[in-house]
Amino acid sequence: QVQLVESGGGLVQAGGSLRLSCAASGRTFSSYTMGWFRQAPRKEREFVASIRWNGGSTLYTDSAKGRFTISRDNAKNTVYLQMNSLKPEDTAVYFCNAKRSGNNYWGQGTQVIVFS
Repeated sequence: QVQLVESGGGLVQAGGSLRLSCAASGRTFSSYTMGWFRQAPRKEREFVASIRWNGGSTLYTDSAKGRFTISRDNAKNTVYLQMNSLKPEDTAVYFCNAKRSGNNYWGQGTQVIVFS
């Protein structure tokens, strides 16, 4: 069982930056693929970025490439999402995800609002 708690969301002007954090419980954090998803109002949840257990492989949705960076610190059981050059269309609730061997865990989400 993994419990995930996101933080770092907030209100930011377009062009600004935010750093989201996701703190995970459990001693097996380092074995999970970690990801960030987001859900905008009246839209389905969508993939943003993911990072493999050793941090050696990352994936990004096209809209995040070049602006967002996912990273993890296995010693701190934490995954981060650095978001730069934010746009109003990045406004959403951002969710942390942990996945391994068919097990899938979600955090409660953190709200990001980008205003122009």
